[in-house]
Amino acid sequence: MNLIANFAVLASRRTIFDLPVCDLGWDDALVFINELASIPVGQTVVCFVNAHNMLTALRDDEYYRIMSHNLVLPDGIGLNIASQIAHGAPFPANLNGTDFVPAFLTFMEAPRRIGLIGGKRSVVEAAAENFRKHAPWHEFVVVSDGYFDKVDSTEVIEELEHHKLDILIVGMGTPLQEKWVHNNIRADHARLVLTVGALFDFVSGAVPRAPKTVRMMRLEWAYRLLQEPTRLWRRYIIGIPVFLFHVLRYRFRRRERILSHPEEHGSALQPRAERKKAS
Repeated sequence: MNLIANFAVLASRRTIFDLPVCDLGWDDALVFINELASIPVGQTVVCFVNAHNMLTALRDDEYYRIMSHNLVLPDGIGLNIASQIAHGAPFPANLNGTDFVPAFLTFMEAPRRIGLIGGKRSVVEAAAENFRKHAPWHEFVVVSDGYFDKVDSTEVIEELEHHKLDILIVGMGTPLQEKWVHNNIRADHARLVLTVGALFDFVSGAVPRAPKTVRMMRLEWAYRLLQEPTRLWRRYIIGIPVFLFHVLRYRFRRRERILSHPEEHGSALQPRAERKKAS
């Protein structure tokens, strides 16, 4: 069990579909995760969750269970809308991995040995090189691309053990990356693990980011849709309305459960099976 992450979630959380999501502001999140990276025992897995990830978690019990043991950071306007509906206020900050991870690397003053796993070989190598330029006091090591046997990852794990990392950044897409980390990465491999999705694509320059003005308007999703309509149209055109439907339905069902059975309304970490019975 990820005790450090569980403590972190309990210390500052806001539940979306009963999944605790960190509600720290930008500066506090940087300080907090930097402190977690400095703890010499245990392990914290940090993941960045947007509306698409949340929909995936609702359909995938294994993924939901793994996420409940990780430190979850809110990514995107969908989570803000969900928080506004469920809790009356948006999250204090949009802690998306594409912005947060480079900022975190800069924020960490102590030199760290940081491993990268995921993406195409050329992409992850280019991402590592750009990370070195961005934060040259850290050591960045490409452990593996993302094209390896996820069932038998012995060679990758042996390579990982050889490097003796402080931090591991894994970018293989959701929910694959979270499941793989959960099943394979131990505390002696890395005390802090960041699961980052397509971050290497952006850092390497393989996929362009939206202009800063578009990002400030919280419309990066629309820019990405225009860039990759064939791959992303279902996620945004269908996924966002479906997500909002689930948020509204959950809010009203939760209210009904509390009013009709207040004694049964337990912790936000109530087992998934019990929550299904209550729905």
